[in-house]
Amino acid sequence: MKIKFKNSIYNKLISIFGKDNVLTNQHELYAYAHDCSNIKSGNIKVPLAVVFPVDVYQVQKLVLLANEQKLSIIARGVGTNHVGSCVCLNDKTIIISFIKMDKIIKINPINLTVEVEPGVVVENLQKELIKQDLFFPPDPSNQKVSLIGGAIAQSAGGPRGFKYGTVKDYVLNLEVVLPNGEIIETGKNCHKNVEGYNLTQLFVGSEGTLGVITKATLRVIPQSEAKNVILIYFETIDEASNAVCSIISHHIMPSVLELMDNNTLKTIEKFKPSGLKTQYEACLLLEVDGFASTIAQQCETVKALCYNNNAKDVIISQNDEEKAKIWIARRSSFACCTKLAPNVIADDFVVSREFIPLAIKTIQNICKKHNIVVCIMGHIGDGNIHPNYALDLNDANEMNRFNACRSEIIDEIIKLKGSITGEHGIGVEKAKYIEKSIGNVNIQLMKSIKNVIDPENIMNPNKIFE
Repeated sequence: MKIKFKNSIYNKLISIFGKDNVLTNQHELYAYAHDCSNIKSGNIKVPLAVVFPVDVYQVQKLVLLANEQKLSIIARGVGTNHVGSCVCLNDKTIIISFIKMDKIIKINPINLTVEVEPGVVVENLQKELIKQDLFFPPDPSNQKVSLIGGAIAQSAGGPRGFKYGTVKDYVLNLEVVLPNGEIIETGKNCHKNVEGYNLTQLFVGSEGTLGVITKATLRVIPQSEAKNVILIYFETIDEASNAVCSIISHHIMPSVLELMDNNTLKTIEKFKPSGLKTQYEACLLLEVDGFASTIAQQCETVKALCYNNNAKDVIISQNDEEKAKIWIARRSSFACCTKLAPNVIADDFVVSREFIPLAIKTIQNICKKHNIVVCIMGHIGDGNIHPNYALDLNDANEMNRFNACRSEIIDEIIKLKGSITGEHGIGVEKAKYIEKSIGNVNIQLMKSIKNVIDPENIMNPNKIFE
């Protein structure tokens, strides 16, 4: 009966997508069942199929089929999320891969908008916009492969969030296939719109649990005329944090404000030698941008302010090669952490900027207490802290210690009125913590929204809520 069921579904999928756009090979399906999270393989199921739509109407037909056959649907980018948002948890699931819906439909320099399909790679979009002196600021660290649909579904961020905001701040309108098969637009392609509830922002960050995004209209801005990168070293996290506050209070808004702790510096230098100074406890990476005539003065002001806050060294990039080298080092930090142990688990807590030193010290002390190796980096401008824990998931003792460690850290973040996620999302990994953070009333409200929009629970079930 099970084989007959699968064959029946397979034939209908072929009629919608064509044979070349449907995967049913077990080995291929297994790869699509996973993402970058560390969810145990025993909890992950092989989906019925993976399909590759080329337009919204194929997605609509699939959704109608899912309703008819009581199937689940998972919309997937390239699986780079860290929380299990697109892992397959039941074997009656069709996974939609959007890699063939990768068109940049229209760049409109007059309206400062761009229309894209969900399969557009974030970096490719940025490169096309630069040709017209335009800019899409959000730049998740995996931007070379990250798809815009996934970035919207997870409400991704990145280093430029402090000055320019995150993905949610650039989404004007979405084309969405609802769980009942209806196709809607959530907003308008203009920059102001208060016609009722903000449906666009409801779908941004919903992790594919409310519908399938098939097109997005994004806001873009003019490209800055020039930019430069600065590295600043400190003997303490407190001094680095104080320097950041001093820079901001002197009316300088860096486009990037990043922090790396000593373990991160040492790990990068061990596996991707970049000339970072590993004798210091903290390093700030700043990028300033604006008119070319202002860059040198901004750099010199930052330099003076940092030395006034006990900086030990300030290095201002002198050319594009030096800038690129610094950025490669920063973007390789997570990959370098993966070489410390068989596995790495990444968190993305957020606290108010005034609590950053306390939060970082708390994370370090709790990890030390439980004997967990951690490298801490983050977007210090907006308080987004990324502890990367290096460990062996097959070591039961270490996993028990890590689970206790993480739970204790989350309790402390909540005490600081912080968030347990700033850009990674909830998925499966953090579902058990969300109620503790936002409360039962908010959870029930979210569940009621989910139930109204998706009463059959076909859209990415068992994510966000336990």
